[in-house]
Amino acid sequence: MATYKKRGFKPKNKAEEVQLDEQNSTTAEVFNTLDESASKTEAWVQRNQNYILGAIGAIAVAVLGYLGYNEFIQKPKEASAANELYYPQQYFDQALTNETAKDSLFTLALNGAEGKYGFLDIIEEYKGTKAANLAKYSAGMTYLNLQQYDEAISHLESFSSDDAVLGAMAKGGIGDAFSQLNQPGDALEYYEKAVAHSLNEYTTPRFLYKAGIVAIELGEKEKALSFFEKIKEEFASSQEANGIDALIGLTKN
Repeated sequence: MATYKKRGFKPKNKAEEVQLDEQNSTTAEVFNTLDESASKTEAWVQRNQNYILGAIGAIAVAVLGYLGYNEFIQKPKEASAANELYYPQQYFDQALTNETAKDSLFTLALNGAEGKYGFLDIIEEYKGTKAANLAKYSAGMTYLNLQQYDEAISHLESFSSDDAVLGAMAKGGIGDAFSQLNQPGDALEYYEKAVAHSLNEYTTPRFLYKAGIVAIELGEKEKALSFFEKIKEEFASSQEANGIDALIGLTKN
């Protein structure tokens, strides 16, 4: 067994010599243990190096695969989907301003025309893209305008967005569909979700107003009053604020 001594140190008597030998012995045991552990680690690495290299290789392949997929598949797919979305969106926009042909234009927006995809095709063919997500919103609003309320709810519920306006409009659209289906309780729930989604001058007073009207229908006058007062206090310049005093008076009777 190896011994380790402090350089230049000499024991003064037999007791110190015995103590020094014990310390040297303990230190040597520690180093020997470390040496043995290192040897065992090296041996384990040698025995399992194929597995270790395989694991490292798998991680590297996964990272490179993700980067490659994102660069060469996902990005081109996103670009192609965005281009396809342009065409049905034109039909949708035209339908909003053309009362006589709106139903046929909405149908073209959903199903496509002249070899171009509609919203439903984009949802199916470009799953996982931003354009497909937006197509769900547009399809939901299209179905809402076509008075196909169950389909409207289904597509709007599958749409997800943190955007202040679009996210609120989707939830409010679901509220509108439930209202048309004579389900005021569900309608109120989604109008409240639309209000909670974001605070802005466009969607917030709009859905506060609708929530208040439905709350009156449900006999929840106190809740309706809170919605109407919020419009008066925070959105006095909005269209919904016109005549709001009469509604406030109605809820107090």
